[in-house]
Amino acid sequence: MDESSEDQRLPHHRNPQEFVSLDHLAELGVLYWHLNPEDYENDEELKMIRDARGYNYMDLLDLCPEKVANYEEKLKNFYTEHIHADEEIRYCLQGSGYFDVRDKEDRWIRIWIKAGDLIVLPAGIYHRFTLDTSNYIKLMRLFVGEPVWTPFNRPQEDHPARKDYVKSLNEKVGVAVEAH
Repeated sequence: MDESSEDQRLPHHRNPQEFVSLDHLAELGVLYWHLNPEDYENDEELKMIRDARGYNYMDLLDLCPEKVANYEEKLKNFYTEHIHADEEIRYCLQGSGYFDVRDKEDRWIRIWIKAGDLIVLPAGIYHRFTLDTSNYIKLMRLFVGEPVWTPFNRPQEDHPARKDYVKSLNEKVGVAVEAH
């Protein structure tokens, strides 16, 4: 995505546009599935993903100006670059928004999620979230165990989750990692 400071809810395509494959996202540890959001309570594929990955807690989050107190402030917080100590798992049931993740060269990649998209961001990846110009998204949040949603704002190079993430990236491309 471009580095423009224009409205964060715009697509921010580079010129010329560059698109990123799901394989490239997977190299960064970002996982993606497209599921049926109309019947998520009975979706067998969602159940298999939850069981296989140990996601035993779920809640729903409606994000829009009418339903969220301090909406602009919350959106600003979500858009502050951060990491988490655990995976971030979001399943879009309605509406749309953007997850931005950093690639190996520290450039932003913008991922537009819409109804049916389930995305898993690995622990330690720098990312941020914003709605798009629709100003509405309904997300299912999934967690392993009790929900913990603690953002650690950048810089966090010494955070254990960040160190593990960087090590996993380096191992994928065959770069030797110096032990400290």
